[in-house]
Parts: sequence; C-alpha cells; structure tokens
Amino acid sequence: MTNFDAIDALLAAAKQEVPLPPVEVRRGLREELNLSRTQVAQALGVSPSTVGGWESGRDPGGEVREKYAYFLESAQAKLQAQAQAQAQEAVVVADEGADVGSVVGEDEGEAEAAAADGTADEVETLAEPRPCVLCGSPAYDQVAGFPQHLDPADCGTAEPAQAPRPPQPALREGDSESPRPRTQVKPEGSGPRTQVKPDGSGLRKQVRIVPVGRRIQAASDTPDLIGEAVVAALAQHAGDVEEATAALVKRAIPDAMALLDETRKGGRYDIVAHPWIPEILRKQTARGADRIWEARPKWTRPELPSGRHEVTALDINGAYLSALKTHLPIGQLEHSTDPTHDRRRAGVHLITPPAWDHDAVLPSPLGNRDEPGPLWVTEPTLRLLLRLSSPAYALCDPPEIHESFTSGATEGLLEKFRITLKDARDTAIAEQDEVTLEYVKAMYSKFVSTMGESNYNRELYRPDWMHLIRSQAFANLWMKAYKAYDEGLTVVRAMGTDELHVIGDWRSVFAEGRGVAQVKVKDTYSVGDDIDPAAAGEHDD
Repeated sequence: MTNFDAIDALLAAAKQEVPLPPVEVRRGLREELNLSRTQVAQALGVSPSTVGGWESGRDPGGEVREKYAYFLESAQAKLQAQAQAQAQEAVVVADEGADVGSVVGEDEGEAEAAAADGTADEVETLAEPRPCVLCGSPAYDQVAGFPQHLDPADCGTAEPAQAPRPPQPALREGDSESPRPRTQVKPEGSGPRTQVKPDGSGLRKQVRIVPVGRRIQAASDTPDLIGEAVVAALAQHAGDVEEATAALVKRAIPDAMALLDETRKGGRYDIVAHPWIPEILRKQTARGADRIWEARPKWTRPELPSGRHEVTALDINGAYLSALKTHLPIGQLEHSTDPTHDRRRAGVHLITPPAWDHDAVLPSPLGNRDEPGPLWVTEPTLRLLLRLSSPAYALCDPPEIHESFTSGATEGLLEKFRITLKDARDTAIAEQDEVTLEYVKAMYSKFVSTMGESNYNRELYRPDWMHLIRSQAFANLWMKAYKAYDEGLTVVRAMGTDELHVIGDWRSVFAEGRGVAQVKVKDTYSVGDDIDPAAAGEHDD
C-alpha cells in the first residue's frame, strides 16, 4: 500500500462526530422531562458525574457520544410534540368569560373526564323560563332535566318573574313560531363541552357545564377567613401585635377546621371525620404510641471526604404545608392480605423492608430504624420504597407487602385547604405581615398534630391521616437529599422534616427564599480534619 493509499484509507474510515446542542440546552432538556442525572446515566451506561460533566462543558466521544446525541434529539422532539399537542388542545376564552365557568380542584377533573368519554349532561334551551334549582330565579336552560343558570354570575341574582327572552333571530320560511328546544350534543373526540351564549357586547364567552348539585364556588365567593380573623384580632387587642398573634395561635385549631369546611364546599368527596380505626392505629398506652413507623430521618454521614469543608445547614420551608398534598384514604380503612400495591388506594401496610446499602452517602428511606423484621409503614413510605426499587433508581429491592389497611384515595382531598394556606403565607411574607405568618403556620402545624388521638381537636379523628402527612414530609426531605446528591453535592446530614446539611454549591440546586418551594440558610459550620461530623451542628436540633 502506497502512502496515498494509506491516506485514502484513513479518510474513508474517518467520520465526523455527531453534533451536540449547547451545554445550557443539555441540562434544560433533561430537567424539562423531569429526569435525574442518575436515570440518564443508567440508560447510557455511564456514571451520574459523567452526565454532570457533559452538562458543564465536557463533550463525550465515540459510541457514547452518539447515544447521548440520540437521547438529546429524542428529548427535544418529545418536548416539541407535547407543546404542539397542548397548543392544539388550547381553547381561547374571552376575558370576561375566563373566570366564570372554570371548575377547580377535583371537580374539574370530573368534568373533563365526563366530556372526554361523552357522558357529560345534555343542555337544553327552554321555550319559557323556569325557576333555577339552585337559586330560584328564572333560567332559560336546563342540564340533565334540571333548570339552572349556566353562568354562575347569573345564579342568585334577582330577576323579574317574567324576564324577556334575549332577541331571537328572525324566522325563516318553514320555521314554526314556537321555537323548539335545542339539544346540544358534544362531538365525539372534542374537548370539554361548552355552551356559547351571546351577550350585550356581541362577544361570545364559553361556560363550562357543571352537573346539578356539584357547582363549585367561584374564588370571589370563598370568604377570606384568615384575613378577617387577623383584622378582628388586631382590632380586639388595640393593634398590639404580640397579643393579637398569641390570641390567633391559641384559636388556630378551630379556625383551621372552619377553613377546612369552607374549602371542602362543592368537593367531590365528603370527609369521614370519625371512621372505625384498626387496633394498630390506636395507642397501646395512654402516653404511648401506636404501631405505625413514620420513617423519621435522623442521619449523619459516617465519613466525609478528606480535607476541611464548609457545611450549609438548609431549612426546608413549610414542610408540613407541602405534605398536605399526599394520597389520603377517603373512607374507612379495609383490611387486605393482597401482596400487590394498588395505587388507587392508600393507608398503612405491614412490610418486610429491603436492605439499604447506601448509608455511607444517603439516609435510609426508612429513617432511623435498626430493628430487623416486618413493620407497619405509611403510604408515602411504601411509595418511596417502590419508587427507589424501580429501574429508574435501582437503589434497593422492592419491599414485601404482607397485609394492609387501605381505602380509596385521592391526592387532592386537602388541596384547596393547602392552597388557601399557602397563598395566605405567601402574601404575608411579601407584605412582611408576621401576625398572619405565625397564625397560618400554627393552623397547618396544629391541624396535622391534633388530628390523631388529641383532646384539642374533637372534630376530626384521623390518626391515619396524621401519620401519612408526617411521613410525606419525611419522604419529601429524603427526595431533596437525593436531589442534592444527584446534582453533585455532599449530603452531610438529614434530620426531621426540614433540616438538610450539604457541602457544595447548593444554590445551583435549590432556590433560596422563604417560599414553600424554596430553602433558606439555617447555619454554616466547618468540618474536616479533627472535627467530628456527628458533633457538628448539634446546636441546630
């Protein structure tokens, strides 16, 4: 082979590397799909730190580069397809009609599901007005055979008994003088059914049809119980902030229950406040505990990297407030020995937990427990273990389920209650209103702590809910610890519901602030050399 032949062979074998998107795009694509570095690394056969390097400026080579390019290209295509689908499904609603017919919380999902499967109620236009079943005023339409106003703004307003009909179009040749009721039928495959009504301005506004008896209160109809209580307390105590705050905190439990009742109006499910409770959820002695393990973390990293390090103790804001969004059993718990997990139900489960081999870098999802053998855990703990045993994480084996006490469940049972408290908290922070802030904090923390066997709250006896909400807070903290680890931070400590100690640039992982989705600095200290990490930060407890 001549020198020229060798050159030709070299050029024939050479090929250009597959192009990759810019560094800032790579991480964005992964995060838009809610994928962790560990998940991407497992799919590509590399380590999470390698993926982190690619997202920081380094480029892969060879076959793994082609795989990574394929992943990024496919991720971008999927996001574009999702965006196009959402754009096609979007419904343009006039400004004045946007808030009128919206359905919130659980009932919105029900209305959309009914529209999707064609079971939504038919709407008929009445030839003569009839009394609305909700307010008694004349209505020109009926839903499922019941006269009612389609626009909540019309419902409850005083109208003349024989209000004139809106102008009708001129009759065409062959039409009868008595207009026949028109039945609107939703075309198969279309989105949520709406009725278009002309108004005085000539604009057309869309109104979502809500079944009789299930009409949701508009936001403006829900009284501001929190704001009214704060104003009244300040007035009663002549503007004394400390006395008003103390009075509000003292009445936080009954006020929280009143707020719960208000936010549940129009909800899909009734709250069963005093169901039968199995023996495992009852205290064994007057001052003792029941048999449920909540998986509370109390973990300190046994060994740190060599050298001296600065540790930041982070405070997780509103841990119990965020934990109100969890799968809660609706009714009475029922016993089962089915070894499989039904995601439509929630409760407590007797399991044999899997071994945990990552205590050197991450806390156990079971918390501070050393005793072997089966134990009763909550729904959030079981779901966390199942999640970590999935191929996406592959951190442990799946737990073995022996028996369960569960009921049909929903994640949105306390959602309006949670959002109301969260909005009040956010507003108080923005306005530097410490009175409202302390009041709201007392409401959600005491609501959780007294719904079990407590003399302070006789209106709600749900020890199962109490355990599930607290366990959800612990599970949320564990996931934050995992996120820190997955993003390259060194996790030093995880305690309770809201304490996470890390080494590294935590601001690149967590947003700083006082919001529920943010964290704030609780303390900083140094570890390494002759400093015992278990002793460091003990003053934070």
